[in-house]
Amino acid sequence: MEYLESVLLGILQGLTEFLPVSSSGHLEIGKALFGDNIFNNLYFTIVVHSATVLSTLVVFRREIIQLTTGFFRFQKSYEMRFVSAILISLIPVGLVGFFLADKVEALFTGRLQLVGFMLLITAALNAFAHYSKDRGREIGMIEGLVIGVAQAIAVIPGISRSGATIATGLLLGARRTEVARFSFLMVIIPVLGAMVKDLASTNGMVSGALTPGVLIVGFLSAFLTGLLACRMMVRIVQKASLLGFAVYCAIAGMVTILLSM
Repeated sequence: MEYLESVLLGILQGLTEFLPVSSSGHLEIGKALFGDNIFNNLYFTIVVHSATVLSTLVVFRREIIQLTTGFFRFQKSYEMRFVSAILISLIPVGLVGFFLADKVEALFTGRLQLVGFMLLITAALNAFAHYSKDRGREIGMIEGLVIGVAQAIAVIPGISRSGATIATGLLLGARRTEVARFSFLMVIIPVLGAMVKDLASTNGMVSGALTPGVLIVGFLSAFLTGLLACRMMVRIVQKASLLGFAVYCAIAGMVTILLSM
């Protein structure tokens, strides 16, 4: 049973990390449906998050190399602008992550009705993104900070991180190709930081340890699903076809609210 749960949760993580439907919201729904068991295992959480980070690195490997080499030339360029915007975007989520994330998580844990309402907000964000116009604006320091605030708000379960950041970027009028790239690259450092913070807070002690096989299966399912979802989401943002996700989140939110009554 653990292997089946590992595969299913890995797929869930790989899909919801990139698709604008809220991975944290679906995690809370999964806990309510299947119980806590594997959902609360810190090692498993770190493994599947590592898998989605790796899938991001694989999909954007050429862009990452280009951005890194261009940034460290320390000359005015596209790479300097883009990386500087990513660094600025880390400030809001860093502050929230270190000072408020645990309180927010405690507030929403087990409260499916609140998660349902947040999914409705995610539905609205996806609808706004779907109908927004590409005005060709570049993502600079100010845009990076605003999108970073959106990412910080997405620590709330039910608010999709990718949905919030993509919608914010598109509402600012930024180019769709740049918004998709920025949204997925800006999350790498916060996710790694969160994993380090979790490990440090437990001093490496986690109850209910899983076998290596279960962790490997979870990693592979999250990684492969993440690859597909990341590539698919880049194309979806470029074509502005986010309305289906808006409909899905609206239905999921209403069903969650009704079931929690």
